[in-house]
Amino acid sequence: MEAITDRTRLARPATAVAPLLLGGLLTHDDGADRVTVRITEVEAYLGADDPGSHAFRGQTARNTTMFGDPGHLYVYFTYGMHYCANVVCGEAGQATGLLLRAGEIVEGVGVARERRKSPRHDVDLARGPACLAQALGLNRALDGADLFAAPLTLTLPAAPVDPELVSSGPRVGVAGVGGGSDYPWRYWLTGDPTVSRYRAAQRRTPRTVNG
Repeated sequence: MEAITDRTRLARPATAVAPLLLGGLLTHDDGADRVTVRITEVEAYLGADDPGSHAFRGQTARNTTMFGDPGHLYVYFTYGMHYCANVVCGEAGQATGLLLRAGEIVEGVGVARERRKSPRHDVDLARGPACLAQALGLNRALDGADLFAAPLTLTLPAAPVDPELVSSGPRVGVAGVGGGSDYPWRYWLTGDPTVSRYRAAQRRTPRTVNG
């Protein structure tokens, strides 16, 4: 029987993995700077079964990483200015993953402040998916990187967070089919101050936000 590792714990649909990721730690150590975030909010995307997913219409050059093995990082560029990062879940070919929406910087706060420039409060350093990626120094060069090998380290909690401490609801910014209360696939630590604010999608400008 295969030993249960953090990687094998990711080899399930993203909606099942989401609660396991909350409270986990993601570290990026590029040899010069080291920053760690405690994950407080994620969004699940289920590939071909999810109209809100980048992978809904199949594999492209942009989303190839999503179709690979679990435990890798999918990074995409959006709005011509921001990077967002996702943990690939499920089995190879399924293209399911979790968008890292928010977290608390628990190591390397000074580095994160310098990268982010603008936040007035440390609670905002990794509040929102673009902010989290910027604070950690994640970009397309890390697309496909192994989350369990340098320069990245993902550590899941030894035990899942108490379900009573986890909230779920609609994903942020997903318009039309795939959005709203029919897809309550955003998960967060209830009451954590780093969790991003919910914003309903504008139907007049439908888009997808993740892979």
